Amino acid sequence: MKTTSRLRRAGFAAAAPLLVLSLSGCGVVNKMAANSITGLMEATTEVWSSGDDPEFVCESIPFALSTVEGLLAKQPESQRLLFSATQGFTQYAYVCVETGAILLEEEDYERSREQYDRALGLYLRAKGYGLRALELRHAGLEQGLLLDPDSAVAVMTLEDVPLLYWTAAAWGSAISRGKDRPDLIADLPAVIAMMERVLDLEEDFGEGAIHEVFVMLRGLPRSMGGSPEAARAHFERALELNGGRQAGTYATYATSVMLPEQDREVFERLMLQALAIDPDAEPSRRLQNLVAQRRARHMLDHVEDYFLE
Repeated sequence: MKTTSRLRRAGFAAAAPLLVLSLSGCGVVNKMAANSITGLMEATTEVWSSGDDPEFVCESIPFALSTVEGLLAKQPESQRLLFSATQGFTQYAYVCVETGAILLEEEDYERSREQYDRALGLYLRAKGYGLRALELRHAGLEQGLLLDPDSAVAVMTLEDVPLLYWTAAAWGSAISRGKDRPDLIADLPAVIAMMERVLDLEEDFGEGAIHEVFVMLRGLPRSMGGSPEAARAHFERALELNGGRQAGTYATYATSVMLPEQDREVFERLMLQALAIDPDAEPSRRLQNLVAQRRARHMLDHVEDYFLE
């Protein structure tokens, strides 16, 4: 049943701003060149984030990510490159591949499924780079996350927060896309522990991004640790931190809480609030808002498919 299928797919996804990588060409790769290129990627983040053409950005990213992987082959322990790969593959999978799959679903279901599978592979790729970087910082961490995640993340410090967040975002997004894979579902406690550690260390991380994550986590069934009341509190705190200027905050609460509760009236109202935000009002978040609004508009256009009569 199409409605049931859509409801199952409305799970954990990393709600995050688009930070795109930009590279120039390289010849003989050495440490100095790699550092120079990585610095260029970091310097152009704000420029790309303020873009108004998602298609152009999505066409540019694969070459950039391939170059990062080429540099990693030469410097496999570079923290800057591993972070760029973790963040970059996560964002590309969410913004370009998964969003494309959603928009394609009505006209070409089979192609859409292929894109969902591709997004899963990219999330797992990002997770691998993130765990590799964390393992270099804290030996034995990867195994600890699977055996006793709460104790494993206790060693994390404020310096680890960005890498910890993006690794957990990639891992959590893979779980969302792989709900039919028990091996991935079993990893959810590790993702929750990682995100809780980020929340403890830097509660205002990403101007409310970490609270959006907990909107999704607390929107899970109560049997999996969910709580509508807690989700609402995180939603309100995210709005407080970002000033209500991020479309994704409204869309995340709508899909994570109102959709499972089948409250169509509030769902539609939240999506309209997301669409009412002016992407040009905050240029540094323009592309993030455009992508969130594209998803919100699609869901409103097909709202009958998401709600049971």
